[in-house]
Amino acid sequence: MQNVSFYSTAIFAWLSTFGINLLSAVLVFVIGLYIISWVGRLLSVSMAKGKIDVSLQSFLGSVMTAGLRVLLLITVAGMLGIQTTSFVAIIGALGLAVGLALQGSLANFAGGVLILIFKPFKIGDIIDSQGQNGAVIEIQIFNTILLTPDNKTVILANGAVSNNTIVNYSRHGSIRVDISLEIEPQNDMDFVRKIATEACLNHPLVLAQPAPIVNVSKINEGKIGLGVCPFTKAQDYWSVLFGAQELIKKAFDEHKIGIHSPHLFITQVPGAATTHN
Repeated sequence: MQNVSFYSTAIFAWLSTFGINLLSAVLVFVIGLYIISWVGRLLSVSMAKGKIDVSLQSFLGSVMTAGLRVLLLITVAGMLGIQTTSFVAIIGALGLAVGLALQGSLANFAGGVLILIFKPFKIGDIIDSQGQNGAVIEIQIFNTILLTPDNKTVILANGAVSNNTIVNYSRHGSIRVDISLEIEPQNDMDFVRKIATEACLNHPLVLAQPAPIVNVSKINEGKIGLGVCPFTKAQDYWSVLFGAQELIKKAFDEHKIGIHSPHLFITQVPGAATTHN
């Protein structure tokens, strides 16, 4: 009977202590879940006010919530008397192993976060990066996807994009189209400038402001280099590049403005024939 009484007392004492610890752990767990949910909502509101990309909002919210829940579980386990040192060590080792295995992917992830936060470009912009030029059709966490003028899809790694030069042709709303022509030197330059400007403005996608620029770019070897530079929206660049050249050619033909074309001269030398342009 004494043994029964001893064990009963010991069990009761253990249950009393464990019961208090269990009740405390459950209370901390419930309150912790509530706080995590509140912090998640607060973060979502803050990111929405900061106009952070929706996909990045969802991803960062999920990562933060998962991390806080793991921390909460470790805390609750410690309150129940479970040794958590080994769990922390295992989690740290797993994190290190995953980080080493996914170095490239993590670099791309970090680049994607930087792009989505600082917004060097947005969907619809025309950019030049990593030797590729095209319209941005999607910005993902790991990759940026471009559509090139010849309708090819290009996938760029965000790590490389964020760490190198990005040329954004759409940032200021308009882009200059550079057209180079060569005309005969006897043409009246004031008249040529007037006709070229009017021809550009006849294109429906050329902007009236800023007005097209027409200047002499070079005088050399019996010809005059002419730079014609109309302005348009970035997405209309290729239409204006090709369309404006056609309109200029037709206008020059109509007004008898001579466009320089190479002439072939043949000089006969005894025993050989040479050609000169």
